[in-house]
Amino acid sequence: MNNEQRKRLTEAKGKLEAAYNLADEARSIIEEVKDEEREKFDNATESQQAMEKFQKMEEAADALDELYDSLDDVVDGLEEAKDDSALDDF
Repeated sequence: MNNEQRKRLTEAKGKLEAAYNLADEARSIIEEVKDEEREKFDNATESQQAMEKFQKMEEAADALDELYDSLDDVVDGLEEAKDDSALDDF
């Protein structure tokens, strides 16, 4: 492997680190908003929960929960990739 290829791999590792950091931050924000929506819904009375507004709130929290789970997988994959020693071997 030549110096140019090593330089490109170093650049790739930096980009993986940046992608991991951004995805982790996004995951945290999504989790906060999801938890806030879920808490609003859970603190509502049963009659309020039956209202369309609260039904949409619950649907939004469910959708954010699914997004969080997907993003959690992405963050885990990026963490594994950025920590892969194969990039350090060159």
